[in-house]
Amino acid sequence: MNRSDGGAAAPAPAWKKYWKQIVFFAIPVLIFYYPPPEGLSVVGWRLFGWYISAIFGLVAKPWGMPIVLLAAVTGSAVAVGFTPNTQELEMKNVLAGYSSTTTWLVFTAFALSTAFVSTGLGKRIAYLMIRSFGGTTLRLGYINTVLDLLIAPGMPSVTARGGGIMMPIMNSVAKAIGSDPETSPKKGGLFLLLNTYFTVKNTGLIFLTAMAPNALALSLILPILGVDVSWTQWFLAAAVPGLLVTFATPLVLYFLYKPEVTKVDREGIAVKGLEEMGPMKKSEKWLLVIFICALLGWVTGDFTGIDDAAVALAAMVGCIIVNVINWDNILQNKGGWNTLIWYGGIIGLSSALTKADFFKWMAEFFSNMLGGGQLQGGYGMLALILTVSVAIRYMFASGGAYIAAMMPVFATVGAVTNVDPMLLTFGLLFSNSYGGMLTHYGSGLAPIIYGTGYATTKQWWTAGAVIAFGSLIVHLTLGVTWWKLLNGMGLIG
Repeated sequence: MNRSDGGAAAPAPAWKKYWKQIVFFAIPVLIFYYPPPEGLSVVGWRLFGWYISAIFGLVAKPWGMPIVLLAAVTGSAVAVGFTPNTQELEMKNVLAGYSSTTTWLVFTAFALSTAFVSTGLGKRIAYLMIRSFGGTTLRLGYINTVLDLLIAPGMPSVTARGGGIMMPIMNSVAKAIGSDPETSPKKGGLFLLLNTYFTVKNTGLIFLTAMAPNALALSLILPILGVDVSWTQWFLAAAVPGLLVTFATPLVLYFLYKPEVTKVDREGIAVKGLEEMGPMKKSEKWLLVIFICALLGWVTGDFTGIDDAAVALAAMVGCIIVNVINWDNILQNKGGWNTLIWYGGIIGLSSALTKADFFKWMAEFFSNMLGGGQLQGGYGMLALILTVSVAIRYMFASGGAYIAAMMPVFATVGAVTNVDPMLLTFGLLFSNSYGGMLTHYGSGLAPIIYGTGYATTKQWWTAGAVIAFGSLIVHLTLGVTWWKLLNGMGLIG
């Protein structure tokens, strides 16, 4: 019996798919003919119907995510046209997400991700680090951590980083030390593969460009909380709590599931891997130079005035010009194009709702429900919101669905209960990443790691709860103190 329960799932009955499609369209149609709540405009109410439909589609998946969002954007545009007296809203407002710098930042960063995988630079760095430092399984865990920190700023896809680079290497290492998922997972495979997932999720919160949903989450809560965050400000805020958790994770996992094999033949594993790759290619050297320049561009953006998306575009164009990748590689990057369509769609719907004063109405609604806005949220309310934001992730199999459904709600509740907007902004942005550690379905990478068969559901959920809620405690204590210090110095906020 496979330990991961990862056998091929039986196809869903056709009627389930059709019912999902019917519900997807039924939601906005019913809302279209139902009068809006007091204080909310007709167009805002109808746009909300399509937004709810989009969230349902992201969770239930009647079609792929890009199709869901294209359908929702199209329906929203039709709703705007059918609604009288909507001079303040036009179709271009619904499509605004596709002109958003956030959308293009994520899309172009996917090109760098493609370059890392296609050139083999990421694997080469991993093998070099294993050869130099990987004498024990614990050291291998930290090599995984350091490598991911090095490449995370240029690879927004945790699936590409973890599934395309680190998982194949660590899976091979596990087998090399005699760890089999069926008979001997505790020899080292359990530790190495779980560490791969949790490390990628940890580093995903340290850089704005390290995880695609980061920019989306920021775009959705910015209109509500009013705290804009640059690439550098994100890194500064995440550095202390994020790096602490990142470097503590391998040690925590080591004590939870200590490997039976502690010594590793680093020379044999690394030398074999490097020999198979051959000498460093010209494309790898160019990518290394471009990546370093992109990092410098993001770090100095506050001083140069160059937008983060412009830096990412320059890096992508640079990779094409020097033939690290070509235009066909861009066209074949399905992950990037899918993300462009559905991220742009969600941001566009949110932008249209903002212009229709929906979030303003929602803030007033929550304010009245919670006591007329007289509640002094303070630290207690901040802690409650962030705790719920993590615990609720057990209900979501998609990080994108969680962000679209819950980020505006948590931000609005915080706003009307007078929680410090700066603290809440960073708290929500970072909890989005470590909250996805809880389950083996918390992100696109999770099923890949789970599918190797080294971890049972119980082992995963136990480790996920320890690290995710441990991260929450660190961010609510050390993190809050650090953010207040940075804010006092005028560096964030």
